Amino acid sequence: MVNYPTMKEVFAYVIGLGAAVMMPVIFTILGTLIGIKFSKALKSGLLVGVGFVGLGVVTALLTSNLGPALKGMTELYHLNLPFFDLGWPAAAAVAYSTAVGAFIIPVCLGVNVLMLVTGTTRTVNIDLWNYWHFAFLGAMVFFATGSLGWAFYAAIVLYVITLCMADFTAKGFQSYYRDMDGISIPQPFCQSFTPFAVAIGWLLDRIPGFSKLDIDAEGLKKKFGLLGEPLFLGVVIGCGIGCLRCGSGRELVDSIPKILSLGVTVGAVMELIPRITALFIEGLKPISEATRALVERRFAGLKGLSIGMSPALVIGHPATLVVSILLIPVILFLSVVLPGNKFLPLASLAGMFYLFPCVLPITKGNVPKTFVIGLVSLVLGLFFVTNLTPAFSQAIAAAGIDGIAVPDGFEGGAALDFASALGCWAIYHLTVSLKWVGAVLAGVLALALAAVNFVRIRRAA
Repeated sequence: MVNYPTMKEVFAYVIGLGAAVMMPVIFTILGTLIGIKFSKALKSGLLVGVGFVGLGVVTALLTSNLGPALKGMTELYHLNLPFFDLGWPAAAAVAYSTAVGAFIIPVCLGVNVLMLVTGTTRTVNIDLWNYWHFAFLGAMVFFATGSLGWAFYAAIVLYVITLCMADFTAKGFQSYYRDMDGISIPQPFCQSFTPFAVAIGWLLDRIPGFSKLDIDAEGLKKKFGLLGEPLFLGVVIGCGIGCLRCGSGRELVDSIPKILSLGVTVGAVMELIPRITALFIEGLKPISEATRALVERRFAGLKGLSIGMSPALVIGHPATLVVSILLIPVILFLSVVLPGNKFLPLASLAGMFYLFPCVLPITKGNVPKTFVIGLVSLVLGLFFVTNLTPAFSQAIAAAGIDGIAVPDGFEGGAALDFASALGCWAIYHLTVSLKWVGAVLAGVLALALAAVNFVRIRRAA
């Protein structure tokens, strides 16, 4: 008797190919279906794949070099942080290996079409890889409640809220970043920091003198010359972290080659990421333009559409790089001294770049303001991660994927570049901790945002 694979196994196999293989296949098929010549669609898909490969290589370069240095620091200073940083790849793998992940893409695409038809969104979310965020939230809820219904409910609520946030921020995003006309960012991790950016930015503007600190990344270059270059800042930060792992003057002298190597490596990451993200833009632009034109033809009256894309398109912005690198040593220090925190970010450090794509349009690239917003967001994020680690660890253990587990000696595992997001933390606790009352509140919030978006869209028509 032939045992045919289940839908869950098919999805798990496809997702197991990884973003570098899965995304070119998806975008090649998508491009052909929407009318692009096969050769052009294939080239676009391959450029996206090359972008993911390059981004993976560069981020792995960062974490593989910073990881040992930071681990050396924790051992040198006898730090007790029992929650292990698994990083977002572990979460993504688990997300798509669960019952929720097997159906999350068609379910969310169905919700997207329904919202387009009802006029509650103008974003067409083709950032299929990042649907894992919704799937992992659903997986945590499923393993906590045992209910697939609640799991999909939580995932759909987060999806609706994220689509609305993508619409709310689309105009500012498109006006701030170059070559991003018709693009929005429906990624829940990025959008979770938008409320912080608005609220903290409003407060900072009312501090006497702070509003005059209007320095962007280009301003840093002009004001400080080489000292303001992201490349040079990366070298300095890398060397600084290398020095901190040395316990004595003699060890410091002996480690000079390793320290310099770490500095150059971090500087290289700062320089290479913008070049790699240019590949994403080149590959995704034809798909974006063709998708937008097709949807507007098929759905009469749907003008002003935005195509939902990965934030990887813009993480190479100089302000993002500068603020991210400046925040790394600060957040590492704070993770050690903050009472109640049990999580030291290591593997997640490369994901810090994704905090800022939707923040920069609000701060207009102001480095001091963006730094403060990032700092407050990450401090709160450390407590979100510490709080969600039991649920995160439960999902990891229940999925039972070979090679993905909390190492011996640690009490749990999580990832800063998922669990620190306000939306994921809030919706999990609303649906799991507060049960029916919280679930109703989460649903009301999603419907309220959809209603506000509907009115906004009608007025703009």
